Amino acid sequence: MFGFHKKNKEIKILAPMDGKLIDLTEVPDQVFSQKMVGEGVAIVPEKGKVVSPIDGKVVQIFPTNHAIGILSKDGLEVLIHVGIDTVELKGQGFKRLVEVNSEIRVGDELLEVDLEYIKSKGKQIITPIIITNGESVKEYIKMSGKVKAGKDLAIELVLKK
Repeated sequence: MFGFHKKNKEIKILAPMDGKLIDLTEVPDQVFSQKMVGEGVAIVPEKGKVVSPIDGKVVQIFPTNHAIGILSKDGLEVLIHVGIDTVELKGQGFKRLVEVNSEIRVGDELLEVDLEYIKSKGKQIITPIIITNGESVKEYIKMSGKVKAGKDLAIELVLKK
């Protein structure tokens, strides 16, 4: 007898910036590399435009505009943290283009970032993309290599049934 099996739900998270995807363990910050915040990937950005990697809603923007939290329609929380220790720049080099509670779609611009300014201040531009509430995720399929913002896959998630 064949039963109907509910297929696991797959969610695609696209690259939020143009650049090169790397493994989270390569991020030079233990909070991210040891996955204390959550699982994900990181990107070494080539351009300072940050776009939404998913459809959803902006639920958090740090006052310094260096990090933004998005809630997907499936209930996943995605954190985009631009650079390492960039909170110390106190918002310099970051411009927010959306506000908390903004409904967003894949490819919508979220932030403008001056990557050269960040580097000139001795900060890393590596940008972690983290799932902060991964308890509902069964499997992470992480991409690597060059990606285009809002076009190329960064992570594919398989949710638990």
